[in-house]
Amino acid sequence: MAKYTGPVCRLCRREGAKLYLKGDRCYSDKCSFTERGFAPGQHGAGQTRKKVSEYGIQLREKQKTRRIYGVLERQFRNYFEKADRQKGITGENLLVMLERRLDNVVYRMGLAESRNQARQLVRHGLINVNGRRVNIPSFLVKAGDVVAAREESKESPIMKKIAESLGHKQAPAWLEMTAADMSGKVMRYPTREEIDIPIQEHLIVELYSR
Repeated sequence: MAKYTGPVCRLCRREGAKLYLKGDRCYSDKCSFTERGFAPGQHGAGQTRKKVSEYGIQLREKQKTRRIYGVLERQFRNYFEKADRQKGITGENLLVMLERRLDNVVYRMGLAESRNQARQLVRHGLINVNGRRVNIPSFLVKAGDVVAAREESKESPIMKKIAESLGHKQAPAWLEMTAADMSGKVMRYPTREEIDIPIQEHLIVELYSR
């Protein structure tokens, strides 16, 4: 499946929930989902939601998760298969793996306003992991890894803007953030309770178990 390049606010309306794809805008009065929370459709057709089957509910949950983390279909399936082979609860393993993605960690640290912006920062080579540049958004961090903005990138206008607001953002407990250095350390992997996304992961497991 190709990457979605249309209006991201339309994705929130399609899923019937805020996916927080545009950073701070999603928390403001300008949020399109707040103004038009019904599904997209011509001439207001999206305002009437049809009854959804059990399969449809499971599919929507999977699509919602993919869109939150910005993962394509095949990549998401690979994550699920790896999670299924690990010890523990498959659904929780899946979410922890998605949280370990470098673009998500950059976002969680507060070095980007959204996961999409974090993905761009990584791809443009503005992020180091353990002192080495990593430009792969899907790179999975491990406990003990240090993620930081590259020294050369700190002078760029976008990083200066991020640095101004960094001290007002709080990183999750599994990350130790040093705002002055624009860096953070992965102390451990997150628990399910610390992953604050509106997902019922058991529905995804049920979908792939069909």
